Amino acid sequence: MVFDGIIFSLLVGFFRKGNLRAFSQLKLKWGWVFPLLLVVQLVVFTYQNDYEILALASNYIFIAVYIIGLLFLFLNRDHPGFTIILIGVFLNFIVMAANGGRMPVSLNAASILEPGYLDILKEQLYAKHAALTEATRLGFLGDIIPITDPYPRTQIISIGDIIMNIGVFIFIQHLMLQHSNGKKRLLSLKGGETR
Repeated sequence: MVFDGIIFSLLVGFFRKGNLRAFSQLKLKWGWVFPLLLVVQLVVFTYQNDYEILALASNYIFIAVYIIGLLFLFLNRDHPGFTIILIGVFLNFIVMAANGGRMPVSLNAASILEPGYLDILKEQLYAKHAALTEATRLGFLGDIIPITDPYPRTQIISIGDIIMNIGVFIFIQHLMLQHSNGKKRLLSLKGGETR
Protein backbone atom coordinates (compact mmCIF):
# COMPACT_ATOMS: atom_id res chain seq x y z
CA MET A 1 0.00 0.00 0.00
CA VAL A 2 2.88 2.39 0.72
CA PHE A 3 4.18 2.03 -2.84
CA ASP A 4 0.69 2.88 -4.13
CA GLY A 5 0.71 5.97 -1.91
CA ILE A 6 4.11 7.05 -3.25
CA ILE A 7 3.00 6.67 -6.87
CA PHE A 8 -0.27 8.53 -6.20
CA SER A 9 1.60 11.33 -4.40
CA LEU A 10 4.07 11.71 -7.28
CA LEU A 11 1.24 11.86 -9.84
CA VAL A 12 -0.59 14.51 -7.82
CA GLY A 13 2.68 16.43 -7.41
CA PHE A 14 3.27 16.45 -11.18
CA PHE A 15 -0.37 17.46 -11.76
CA ARG A 16 0.21 20.41 -9.42
CA LYS A 17 3.24 21.36 -11.56
CA GLY A 18 5.77 20.13 -9.04
CA ASN A 19 9.11 18.52 -9.86
CA LEU A 20 11.68 16.12 -8.43
CA ARG A 21 14.58 18.58 -7.98
CA ALA A 22 14.27 18.71 -4.19
CA PHE A 23 14.76 14.92 -3.95
CA SER A 24 18.38 15.33 -5.11
CA GLN A 25 19.04 17.75 -2.23
CA LEU A 26 17.15 15.76 0.41
CA LYS A 27 19.22 15.04 3.50
CA LEU A 28 17.91 12.39 5.90
CA LYS A 29 19.62 11.26 9.08
CA TRP A 30 20.52 7.59 8.72
CA GLY A 31 19.39 7.81 5.09
CA TRP A 32 21.07 4.49 4.29
CA VAL A 33 18.81 2.67 6.77
CA PHE A 34 15.58 2.84 4.73
CA PRO A 35 16.84 0.96 1.62
CA LEU A 36 18.62 -1.56 3.87
CA LEU A 37 15.37 -2.32 5.73
CA LEU A 38 13.57 -2.83 2.42
CA VAL A 39 16.22 -5.33 1.29
CA VAL A 40 16.03 -7.24 4.60
CA GLN A 41 12.22 -7.51 4.34
CA LEU A 42 12.45 -8.61 0.71
CA VAL A 43 14.98 -11.36 1.55
CA VAL A 44 12.83 -12.66 4.42
CA PHE A 45 9.67 -12.48 2.29
CA THR A 46 11.34 -14.44 -0.52
CA TYR A 47 13.06 -17.17 1.49
CA GLN A 48 11.30 -17.64 4.84
CA ASN A 49 9.13 -20.52 3.61
CA ASP A 50 12.18 -22.26 2.10
CA TYR A 51 14.45 -22.22 5.15
CA GLU A 52 13.14 -23.32 8.54
CA ILE A 53 15.70 -21.30 10.51
CA LEU A 54 14.67 -18.13 8.66
CA ALA A 55 10.99 -18.93 9.20
CA LEU A 56 11.61 -19.32 12.95
CA ALA A 57 13.56 -16.05 13.14
CA SER A 58 11.41 -14.04 10.71
CA ASN A 59 9.01 -12.60 13.31
CA TYR A 60 11.97 -11.28 15.34
CA ILE A 61 13.51 -9.86 12.16
CA PHE A 62 10.27 -8.04 11.30
CA ILE A 63 10.06 -6.58 14.82
CA ALA A 64 13.71 -5.42 14.58
CA VAL A 65 13.02 -3.86 11.16
CA TYR A 66 10.08 -1.93 12.61
CA ILE A 67 12.04 -0.73 15.65
CA ILE A 68 14.91 0.54 13.49
CA GLY A 69 12.41 2.08 11.05
CA LEU A 70 10.64 3.89 13.90
CA LEU A 71 13.98 5.25 15.13
CA PHE A 72 14.79 6.44 11.58
CA LEU A 73 11.42 8.24 11.35
CA PHE A 74 11.85 9.77 14.82
CA LEU A 75 15.30 11.13 13.92
CA ASN A 76 13.83 12.75 10.79
CA ARG A 77 10.57 13.97 12.36
CA ASP A 78 11.38 17.59 11.44
CA HIS A 79 10.50 16.80 7.80
CA PRO A 80 6.86 17.55 6.90
CA GLY A 81 4.70 14.41 7.12
CA PHE A 82 7.26 12.28 8.97
CA THR A 83 5.47 12.49 12.33
CA ILE A 84 2.28 11.22 10.66
CA ILE A 85 4.24 8.42 8.95
CA LEU A 86 5.74 7.60 12.37
CA ILE A 87 2.26 7.28 13.92
CA GLY A 88 1.08 4.99 11.10
CA VAL A 89 4.16 2.76 11.34
CA PHE A 90 3.85 2.66 15.14
CA LEU A 91 0.24 1.44 14.90
CA ASN A 92 1.34 -1.36 12.57
CA PHE A 93 4.25 -2.13 14.88
CA ILE A 94 2.19 -2.46 18.07
CA VAL A 95 -0.32 -4.86 16.50
CA MET A 96 2.54 -6.97 15.10
CA ALA A 97 4.44 -6.89 18.40
CA ALA A 98 1.27 -7.96 20.24
CA ASN A 99 0.88 -10.91 17.87
CA GLY A 100 4.34 -12.43 17.77
CA GLY A 101 5.76 -10.30 14.96
CA ARG A 102 2.96 -11.00 12.47
CA MET A 103 0.41 -8.61 10.97
CA PRO A 104 -3.06 -10.12 11.52
CA VAL A 105 -5.16 -10.38 8.36
CA SER A 106 -8.95 -10.67 8.46
CA LEU A 107 -10.00 -13.79 6.58
CA ASN A 108 -13.33 -12.10 5.74
CA ALA A 109 -11.52 -9.12 4.23
CA ALA A 110 -9.06 -11.47 2.49
CA SER A 111 -11.94 -13.15 0.66
CA ILE A 112 -11.56 -10.46 -2.03
CA LEU A 113 -8.08 -11.85 -2.82
CA GLU A 114 -7.17 -14.97 -4.76
CA PRO A 115 -8.30 -18.17 -2.98
CA GLY A 116 -4.70 -19.41 -2.93
CA TYR A 117 -3.74 -16.57 -0.59
CA LEU A 118 -6.37 -17.65 1.96
CA ASP A 119 -5.15 -21.24 1.87
CA ILE A 120 -1.52 -20.21 2.41
CA LEU A 121 -2.49 -17.81 5.18
CA LYS A 122 -4.37 -20.55 7.04
CA GLU A 123 -1.66 -23.19 6.65
CA GLN A 124 1.71 -21.43 6.92
CA LEU A 125 3.60 -18.18 7.17
CA TYR A 126 3.01 -15.66 4.45
CA ALA A 127 5.66 -12.93 4.67
CA LYS A 128 4.84 -10.98 7.83
CA HIS A 129 1.14 -11.90 7.89
CA ALA A 130 -0.97 -14.34 9.88
CA ALA A 131 -4.68 -15.09 9.97
CA LEU A 132 -6.72 -12.97 12.39
CA THR A 133 -8.46 -15.22 14.93
CA GLU A 134 -10.29 -14.88 18.25
CA ALA A 135 -6.92 -15.08 19.98
CA THR A 136 -5.55 -12.09 18.04
CA ARG A 137 -4.72 -9.04 20.12
CA LEU A 138 -5.61 -5.53 18.85
CA GLY A 139 -7.17 -7.07 15.76
CA PHE A 140 -8.79 -3.76 14.77
CA LEU A 141 -5.29 -2.49 13.92
CA GLY A 142 -4.59 -5.41 11.58
CA ASP A 143 -5.21 -5.70 7.85
CA ILE A 144 -9.00 -5.56 8.01
CA ILE A 145 -9.91 -2.98 5.33
CA PRO A 146 -10.53 -4.52 1.88
CA ILE A 147 -9.91 -2.38 -1.21
CA THR A 148 -11.24 -3.51 -4.57
CA ASP A 149 -12.89 -2.05 -7.72
CA PRO A 150 -12.69 0.68 -8.84
CA TYR A 151 -9.23 0.76 -7.19
CA PRO A 152 -6.78 -0.75 -9.69
CA ARG A 153 -5.16 -3.17 -7.22
CA THR A 154 -7.17 -5.46 -4.94
CA GLN A 155 -5.62 -5.54 -1.46
CA ILE A 156 -6.23 -5.37 2.28
CA ILE A 157 -4.87 -2.54 4.40
CA SER A 158 -4.75 -1.42 8.02
CA ILE A 159 -5.57 1.83 9.80
CA GLY A 160 -1.81 2.33 10.19
CA ASP A 161 -1.35 2.01 6.41
CA ILE A 162 -3.89 4.77 5.80
CA ILE A 163 -2.24 7.13 8.30
CA MET A 164 1.21 6.29 6.91
CA ASN A 165 0.10 7.14 3.38
CA ILE A 166 -1.31 10.49 4.50
CA GLY A 167 2.15 11.33 5.88
CA VAL A 168 3.85 10.12 2.68
CA PHE A 169 1.51 12.32 0.63
CA ILE A 170 2.28 15.41 2.74
CA PHE A 171 6.04 14.75 2.55
CA ILE A 172 6.14 14.22 -1.22
CA GLN A 173 3.87 17.19 -1.95
CA HIS A 174 6.14 19.40 0.17
CA LEU A 175 9.26 18.19 -1.65
CA MET A 176 7.80 18.44 -5.14
CA LEU A 177 6.25 21.87 -4.68
CA GLN A 178 8.82 23.69 -2.53
CA HIS A 179 11.27 24.20 -5.44
CA SER A 180 8.44 25.09 -7.81
CA ASN A 181 6.92 27.59 -5.33
CA GLY A 182 10.33 29.11 -4.59
CA LYS A 183 10.88 29.68 -8.31
CA LYS A 184 7.46 31.32 -8.65
CA ARG A 185 8.19 33.63 -5.70
CA LEU A 186 11.55 34.58 -7.24
CA LEU A 187 9.92 35.40 -10.59
CA SER A 188 7.27 37.42 -8.78
CA LEU A 189 9.94 39.43 -6.92
CA LYS A 190 11.88 40.06 -10.12
CA GLY A 191 8.70 41.16 -11.84
CA GLY A 192 8.02 43.59 -8.97
CA GLU A 193 11.50 45.11 -9.27
CA THR A 194 11.08 45.93 -12.96
CA ARG A 195 7.88 47.87 -12.53
